[in-house]
Amino acid sequence: MTAVIRVKVPLDLHAVAVGGSAAFALATPLRVRDLLAFAVREAIGTRAPRDKFLRSVHRTLAGLAAGDFTIDVNGRSFVDADAVIVCEGTADVRFFLTRRRSAALR
Repeated sequence: MTAVIRVKVPLDLHAVAVGGSAAFALATPLRVRDLLAFAVREAIGTRAPRDKFLRSVHRTLAGLAAGDFTIDVNGRSFVDADAVIVCEGTADVRFFLTRRRSAALR
């Protein structure tokens, strides 16, 4: 079983103000790094201290850059934190290790 972190995606209010259409606000373009920050916040909780949140985001981004794991967002895999994904409402985020852990580490 794979754990899923469900993240609320903020509305793109700039698209409504500039384009005048609410339809554009429903689909929000985000960088994977921003979505990871939302996922970390969801995983550690909103009451976690800011320094813990920042350390967790930094370590998560470092692990992604090092190739320790890949990110799956709504069924699409990403390895680049600067990739852009368009989300609507919520996004399901999963983390997958790129290599098997030894039995001693489990």
